[in-house]
Amino acid sequence: MDMKITTLAERPELRGPLWEMPDDWPVFVLNDPVGWAYFGQLADAFPEFTLVATDEGGEVVARAHAVPFQLGAPGRGKLPPTGWDQVLMWAFSDHRRGARVDTVSALDITVRPDLRGKGLSGKMLAAMRANARSRGFTEVVAPVRPSGKLLEPATPMAEYARRTRVDGLPVDPWLRTHVRAGGVIVCVAPASMAVPGSLAQWREWTGLPFDSDGWVEVPGALVPVRCVLEHDFATYVEPNVWVRHSLA
Repeated sequence: MDMKITTLAERPELRGPLWEMPDDWPVFVLNDPVGWAYFGQLADAFPEFTLVATDEGGEVVARAHAVPFQLGAPGRGKLPPTGWDQVLMWAFSDHRRGARVDTVSALDITVRPDLRGKGLSGKMLAAMRANARSRGFTEVVAPVRPSGKLLEPATPMAEYARRTRVDGLPVDPWLRTHVRAGGVIVCVAPASMAVPGSLAQWREWTGLPFDSDGWVEVPGALVPVRCVLEHDFATYVEPNVWVRHSLA
């Protein structure tokens, strides 16, 4: 597919179509409190790090969000175990304070569902790397959500992320795309995203009964959800995989 990738800063008229593009994210993921608070503000706060891909007819076919932040700030220095949620909070805190940023973190790359499997996500990743490099950054990090992990929710993420094919590349398709692009798997972020909710909320989000204590496997979740009947709540804590992309 012939597509054009630009930043939202270059094409602000795509702000509406950016959010109107269909996607198939699970409902419970959209109820992460940190994401709920900040994700919708990304286009306004970081338009130069928001990428939009359009096809020959001008329709939005993919989007990507990244944020600059100060990894080297006091008390930081290491990629956080609280991954996606933490880097989003750091980025907005740094933006508010006018901090001197030193690293770019990818947040998501979403391709229109009917166009999956055509290599668009790899092109968006390459564009994200190029955009960060053009702005003087030497590193992009990414709390990666491995696409194949959905099929093995009971497998520990550390075990899953280590799996490789005979050619040495990761078994997981999305991790493999990152490594092929030059990324290096660093570590697991064991609590990258947390989604707490009442049992009524989880029933609404998933259509599942949530009527017994213990772990519940939920479609779209990378690991099981913990259900506690006595206290009427369930919590999903998603692990991601930190990948480093050197731009030097």
